[in-house]
Amino acid sequence: MVAEKVGKEKKLKKASKKSLRTMRRNRNRHPVREKVRIVKYGTKSFGRNIWLSTAATVVMAITLIILFVTVVASVILTNTAEMMKDKIDITVYFKPNTSEEILAELTEIISKDSNIKSVETSTSEEEYAKFLAENADSDEVLNVLDDEMSALMIGKMQSTMRVKVNDVDNLDSIKNIVENDELFVSFVDKDKAPTYDVNRAEISTITSWARIARTGGIILAGVFLIISILIIFSTIRMAIFSRREEIYMMKLVGAEKSFIRGPFLVEAEICGLIAGLIAATASYFGFSFLAPKLAGYGINVESISEIMESNQLILVFLVFIAVGVVIGRISARLAVHKYLNKA
Repeated sequence: MVAEKVGKEKKLKKASKKSLRTMRRNRNRHPVREKVRIVKYGTKSFGRNIWLSTAATVVMAITLIILFVTVVASVILTNTAEMMKDKIDITVYFKPNTSEEILAELTEIISKDSNIKSVETSTSEEEYAKFLAENADSDEVLNVLDDEMSALMIGKMQSTMRVKVNDVDNLDSIKNIVENDELFVSFVDKDKAPTYDVNRAEISTITSWARIARTGGIILAGVFLIISILIIFSTIRMAIFSRREEIYMMKLVGAEKSFIRGPFLVEAEICGLIAGLIAATASYFGFSFLAPKLAGYGINVESISEIMESNQLILVFLVFIAVGVVIGRISARLAVHKYLNKA
């Protein structure tokens, strides 16, 4: 009897080993089938924990939207500051009736500075012509401008030099020329100082906003990222707990670790994929709605608008989805590593 019992046990062991070898061979022969099963089980698990899965998806979508807003705000505010810098010109005022010949000499002197982008001069007569053009619709102004008044105004109007520079934050060399060159000193109007600092305060404010938007957005996105990771942790932990007997049985029959943990990773990746689609869609329509209003306030949204209105929009959606999937997968791997061995 004992010998017969031992014989049966040996046969069972051989049969079990043979069965496991057969399972491994079949698995190696059908890797696609195994992947399909993993995706299938992961999708079912997503449906089982639909409320936690939904919460994780929503929080992840909010995280991605905040990241998008952070990047966009930083880009458009920085571009706006640069646009304002490009529009800045320094106006130097000269004594009335400074001749074109003198203005040409002054232009030649200041153009030698490497920071100069362009120089435009205007005589008193040209400044008066600009004044007339600006007030062409004002009958009250034009009615009082007889020949005597016109001559008087021309005699009082300064000649000007408008200078555009490459670097508005480095004007020392230009100031040195205007304040120390003999010809400039001779003809600069002492009653009206050059406009070195016009719009500098606005540019500084916008640059500060860009910095604040970047820093604040990163902090806020980090907070929501942690929250989404914790929710995914909870989702995966509950899924592992509810399937602990099934996981135990899979371990007994020799299932690979990749097959056991695969569905949990797929579940988190589905959360990331849906979150990426939601965030990308919401960001696109939100930006499309706000862009004209922002442009109306002088904010430069051209670079982002070009991306949103071109074929690159597909790339934007793919980036959203990829980031969502990566966040979900990393969170799930951490959860699986911590809880799966205990199941």
